[in-house]
Amino acid sequence: MSRIDAFLKLGMAQGCSDIHLAVGVPPMLRLHGDLMPIKFRDLGDQELEGYVEEILTDSQKDRFRRGEDIDFSYVSGEGGRFRVNVYHKATGVGATFRNIPSQIPSLDSLGLPPVIQKFCDLHQGMVLVTGSTGTGKSTTLAAMIDHINTTSNCNIISLEDPIEFVHNSKRSQIVQRELGTHIPSFAEGVRASLREDPDVILVGELRDGETISMAMTAAETGHLVLGTLHTTSAVKSVDRIIDALPADQREQTKSFLAHSLHAVITQNLIKTPDGRGRRAVVEVLVMNRAIAKLIMTEQTHQIPANLQTGKDVGMQLMDQALLNAIQAKQVDPDDAYRFANDRKKFERFVTDTTVLPSGVSVG
Repeated sequence: MSRIDAFLKLGMAQGCSDIHLAVGVPPMLRLHGDLMPIKFRDLGDQELEGYVEEILTDSQKDRFRRGEDIDFSYVSGEGGRFRVNVYHKATGVGATFRNIPSQIPSLDSLGLPPVIQKFCDLHQGMVLVTGSTGTGKSTTLAAMIDHINTTSNCNIISLEDPIEFVHNSKRSQIVQRELGTHIPSFAEGVRASLREDPDVILVGELRDGETISMAMTAAETGHLVLGTLHTTSAVKSVDRIIDALPADQREQTKSFLAHSLHAVITQNLIKTPDGRGRRAVVEVLVMNRAIAKLIMTEQTHQIPANLQTGKDVGMQLMDQALLNAIQAKQVDPDDAYRFANDRKKFERFVTDTTVLPSGVSVG
């Protein structure tokens, strides 16, 4: 068993989402969104480098010694599965371990809106799950893939960096491919998958124009493409795709979005009222004629008004979703306030007045 497994075991026992190891500070655990040190000495450079090298393959060691960051999945001696990033920083080595639950959650257990299940039943086009790092995008996508796997006879090809949740084929066949291990890039992975008779293609990250272009081709040619972006709203997600491609493809890209983008799910993780967990709260865009017209005429700034009035088809703004979650006592209002866009609407719910701007009082 690797020496690093002792820290990972402690993190799993505490129910932490992440374990951070870095030179010059003690190991740290992220619990319900907060980072806290454990009672241990500050880690030394050679000590931590030794811990890390115990779990790297020879090729990973060579790349790491050349100064590259390394992303990979790791199964500890205790059986826990982790997404790992190891890196160099000013004072030495660092590593972050994201705990991947062994059980794939259902859409219901995540408390996601019912409309998301409908997106899983689509047969072609694109659905985006977006949010900043650590907002649960991978978990939502895993639940969506599991729903398809349980209810449909499909060939599902998942392109990931690295592989996180491990899916067993049920009614569907699931092929999981890892960046750097099975495919050289997401774009090449999508290109290859089109020759592998896919019904559903999951693209772990639409990180560049080439990948976006290949994903668009897949979505337009009769496949359901699920993808992620590191964007924090539906509008920013649409704008990111338009801006990622060359200017001479702008009209073509807008046309694709208007006709083949079915939905954008943007999520945040908000603390529960007891502070012992976090809950996904989502903004949902469902494509309709009005939003398609706004995209074609480059008036995406008006999309939020459509989300606000599209409740009957499952649409909601992030602020609406946060307010609903507060009123249902599902989330901590102080934490929800931090993620709100129009914070004035949330001030009356805040219990910790220190989070408010100076001069604002509650009551």
